[in-house]
Amino acid sequence: MPDAQLALQRLMPARVTDASGWAGDITNALGVLRVPMSPENTCSVLAIIEQESSFQADPEVPNLPRIVMQEIEARRTRYSVPQFVVDKGLERKSRDGRSYASRINILRTESDVSRLYEDMFSELPDLAATYQPRNPINTAGAMQVNVSFAEEHARSKPYPYGHGMSVRRETFTRRGGLYFGVAMLLDYAAPYPAPLYRFADYNAGRFSSRNAAFQNAIVRVTNTPLVPDGDLLIYQDGITTATPSLTQRALESQAARLGMSPAGIRRDLLLEKTEQFMNTPLWTRLFALADAAAGQAQPRFAMPQIAVHSPKFNRTLTTTGYATQVDGRFANCMTRQIAGRP
Repeated sequence: MPDAQLALQRLMPARVTDASGWAGDITNALGVLRVPMSPENTCSVLAIIEQESSFQADPEVPNLPRIVMQEIEARRTRYSVPQFVVDKGLERKSRDGRSYASRINILRTESDVSRLYEDMFSELPDLAATYQPRNPINTAGAMQVNVSFAEEHARSKPYPYGHGMSVRRETFTRRGGLYFGVAMLLDYAAPYPAPLYRFADYNAGRFSSRNAAFQNAIVRVTNTPLVPDGDLLIYQDGITTATPSLTQRALESQAARLGMSPAGIRRDLLLEKTEQFMNTPLWTRLFALADAAAGQAQPRFAMPQIAVHSPKFNRTLTTTGYATQVDGRFANCMTRQIAGRP
């Protein structure tokens, strides 16, 4: 393992502080998750870290105080809260003795925002009741891993670095951010011919590239205009809703050809975030129709078409653009590995 860590350390940019520590946490994560430490896997992890944080365990976000104040104002307007109520809350001293307004003015990282949010709504129950709060920090750490994913993963596989710890807070640490980031990226079987589509999944959600191909097959069979975004159902706060999606409706229109009932179609669609979806009657029968309509086998993977908006950056990003950028970093890493030099 020391040799593997040293080899990994040599692949990192020269500017990385504590490269040996980074290498140790990465190799530990791969080992605990039983993910092979292959050149492809290690370069995939390094490419995501470089893309997401440039090897910062808790990366700074430019103009964060302004972003937070804009979000507070948006919520004040949404819930019709009088301005003086918000002003009074911000002037109140927090548990560390500083006012909330003062703490906002010096925010630098997402972990700062997350802790501020938790403190504010634990100490201001009236404001919490009005705002119906939900922590606005959805991604965290060196790999900007999805916090909801990390919490769900910790329920299915014990977190290896301690019991009773807050998963959310652990994602802001180097060890936790890397562990859950590696899990999100590599700890599932993806039916892809190249890492590019796994990188797209990292941005859009697991199996999004597979599901986008499924949506393309629906278009082939039904001529229904669909955006292949990789989400086959409608979600709210990560939970499926009862409202049928356009994808579900398009499939229901072909129920007779598929030999399935609407209930059966819905049952199989509920597996869209799992490996088992490819083994369902819905998947098999739809692709049989799509292959026949095209006269040849249709791709089982495709790039999800998603535009990403965030107050953290001032331009629109796409999943395609994200995956392509990461793939370029991955290719450079693989070249360095083959050459045997950083």
